[in-house]
Amino acid sequence: MFYVYVLKSKKDGRLYIGSTNDLRKRLNEHNQSLNKSTKYRTPLVLVYYEAYQSEKDARTRESKLKQFKNSYAELKKRISNSIELT
Repeated sequence: MFYVYVLKSKKDGRLYIGSTNDLRKRLNEHNQSLNKSTKYRTPLVLVYYEAYQSEKDARTRESKLKQFKNSYAELKKRISNSIELT
């Protein structure tokens, strides 16, 4: 399986969108500051994910969420209760 995920920084409250084939491993890598995009925003919590059988589908979804403000805004509405966690 391939995953598109949303992390929330407990430090600054900002969201990060990514994709991976091993969600647990990737979350650990983010929290160990091994990703330059989130290195200074740890700790991070997983607030949302979507599963895909195709890597291409997961990467396409990740790209659309990052590029299109409307897709991102709709996702934020769907997970609004989760992203308010501190």
